[in-house]
Amino acid sequence: MQGLTYAIGDVHGCADLLDALLDRIEAHRAGRPRRLVFLGDYVDRGPDSARVVGTVRSLQAREPEDVVCLAGNHEAMLLDAWAGEDEALWLANGGRAALASFGVTRAGDLPRDVTEWVEGLPSAHEDARRWYVHGGFRPGQPADASDRATRLWMREPFLSADYDFGKHVVHGHTPVRGTAPDVRRHRTNLDTGAVFGGALTAGVFDDAQGPAMDFLQVR
Repeated sequence: MQGLTYAIGDVHGCADLLDALLDRIEAHRAGRPRRLVFLGDYVDRGPDSARVVGTVRSLQAREPEDVVCLAGNHEAMLLDAWAGEDEALWLANGGRAALASFGVTRAGDLPRDVTEWVEGLPSAHEDARRWYVHGGFRPGQPADASDRATRLWMREPFLSADYDFGKHVVHGHTPVRGTAPDVRRHRTNLDTGAVFGGALTAGVFDDAQGPAMDFLQVR
């Protein structure tokens, strides 16, 4: 039975939407094998970063071979703030909501098991047909040559270059206008602005082609 990969865009503390999307995925898979790839930005801005992190960590712990969790730039800001660097930047970008959800008021008081998990998140994932990354890669270089900061923070020139990295690139990070994912020849953007009133989106992928065969959304 052919398996499916579900890549999930930026959650940003929207725990109820994540729960609903995971239910949609379970119904959609209809008993088929599946892999989940989370594209990062679990925390900040939304009401329940702590529950989102708990849900994703539990899934990963139960199915370590089938649940991939990537880092996003908001995880990078959280770690910097926890280390005592640029806490003001994180707070200005939704960090206060994340702290409140964990029941603390300072980044340094975040649970150590959470920061250890965040520290271990990879910046990219590759399968037979696709690259998965939060932000993007640097056009003109192989995907695996881009450094971690690029993978977490990249917007331009990645978004406008239409560069072929050899495999279709699935990413988030830059909210699209409207509710539909941004589907291009060489990349697909799954950040449909869930925390800004848009949808939380999962792209559905198989082993036959790089681009998505379908999309699942909850609002």
